[in-house]
Amino acid sequence: MKSYIRKIMPQNISNILWGNRKIWGLQSDENDSCWKEWQKTYEKFYSLNQREGVGARVNDAGYRVMKDTDLSGKIILEIGAGDISHLKYMNGVPEEYIIADNLESMMDVAKKKLTENSISYKSVFVKNNERLPIEDESVDVVLSFYSLEHLYPLERYLEDMFRVLKPGGMIVGAIPTEGAFAWGLGRALTTRRWIKKHTSIDYDKIICWEHPNFAETIVKHLNKLFIKKKIRLWPFSIMPLLDLNLVLSFKYMKSKD
Repeated sequence: MKSYIRKIMPQNISNILWGNRKIWGLQSDENDSCWKEWQKTYEKFYSLNQREGVGARVNDAGYRVMKDTDLSGKIILEIGAGDISHLKYMNGVPEEYIIADNLESMMDVAKKKLTENSISYKSVFVKNNERLPIEDESVDVVLSFYSLEHLYPLERYLEDMFRVLKPGGMIVGAIPTEGAFAWGLGRALTTRRWIKKHTSIDYDKIICWEHPNFAETIVKHLNKLFIKKKIRLWPFSIMPLLDLNLVLSFKYMKSKD
């Protein structure tokens, strides 16, 4: 599974769609003025563009994988819980819900929603590149919605999720089809315009640092560690071409051996 269009795209157009990775690389510069402004702007952008309208519809396409994932009586760990908008698709009530994030403010939103839904939870604050403060093989299901594209270096984070999962446990979630044509074009017509209008950010940098992992890279690393159970593309699920789709949802299992 890969993007074919990106491979043949001229560099100047590629920079607009997927960022100038040759110049800026994949590791964010915490002292960079554009990155600092993005950190202050992100929550406002998310609230205005991702919680309703087209953004919400795109996110919901990935959340629906929750419908056929039974969480009844299980220990759940969610990586980058955000505002856990997927709760409306939850199948069964877990024994405990652990939320892990590097933004305290976002965890506050998740805590409120879990309380409103009478779901027992605990939260763990995790700084970038830190190991999860969770015991080995203690979690039944890891949830990760629209977070794996952000984690760098990805392999180290996935290995930590593998560590905390019980044998036979599942990792379930969704990612944008980062690196594919439809996602890059959609972002150029929406997010890039918003950023240019409301900020002084050089968005070529932020794309690289905010989404260092292409969808095909994420799938490759998941395939290395876990057993694939389900992958679904949206909106054209009957046409399994990454370049034509916007969201990839997945279910993987940790081997029982």
